[in-house]
Amino acid sequence: MMATRAIERPSLLDRVNPVTPFLAAVVLSLPLLTTIDVVSASVALVLGLAGLLVAGVRPGTIVRRTWPVLVAAPLSGVSMLLYAEPAGRVHLRVWLAVVSDDSIALAVAIVLRVLAIGVPTLAILGGIDATRLGDGLAQVLRLPARFVLAALAGIRLFGVLRDDWDALAAARRARGLGDGGRIRRWSGMAFTMLVIAVRRGGRLATAMEARGFGHGERTWARPSRLGPADAVLLGATVLVVVAALGTSIATGSFRLVGT
Repeated sequence: MMATRAIERPSLLDRVNPVTPFLAAVVLSLPLLTTIDVVSASVALVLGLAGLLVAGVRPGTIVRRTWPVLVAAPLSGVSMLLYAEPAGRVHLRVWLAVVSDDSIALAVAIVLRVLAIGVPTLAILGGIDATRLGDGLAQVLRLPARFVLAALAGIRLFGVLRDDWDALAAARRARGLGDGGRIRRWSGMAFTMLVIAVRRGGRLATAMEARGFGHGERTWARPSRLGPADAVLLGATVLVVVAALGTSIATGSFRLVGT
């Protein structure tokens, strides 16, 4: 019997215009980047995760969409742990690397800051449909339709690159060209892929010109508008920022960047 693939249930975030998460990411990121402290980052991370769960995003979906941040966050704290300006009690000193009380606190704060900003942002943006995003960019943000549709076509064709690469590798092996050095084989295939991409781009540009892209006002089959769900997401983001920074200031943990 063939295994059936589980279909994810739509969440409340699917009602949001694709442009709104980008605006929410800016609203969340800029204020949190003004301070480096554990309290504000922890509050923002907890409230962000709680909001995602309330919106119907499953924990497995969150992990699947945000795994690059989950891997990069600890790595971002390593440099701060080893090379931050030492203060307080020094625990370890190896050449230029010094681990002190202050560097440990900064490393933890940096890791939490990356998670607090990156996890909610990627969890929301990872579920956005590229077509709906293109409609939102052109109709809500009023970006040039030619630019938006060309970028959308590029995103749609990005998945074709893997198929082209596999087909090219199989063709080279069939012709006895796949047994050389790895670097030589990779460079030859990369050049061939570049030629294929340029030719495909030329055909796509010709097709778009033939359909009148870039000439006059365009109509849209799928209207893209802002609604109550967008106001709720932006309002919730503002509340998260206010709660995070307010708690940090109230507890005396607020630490302005550069101080």
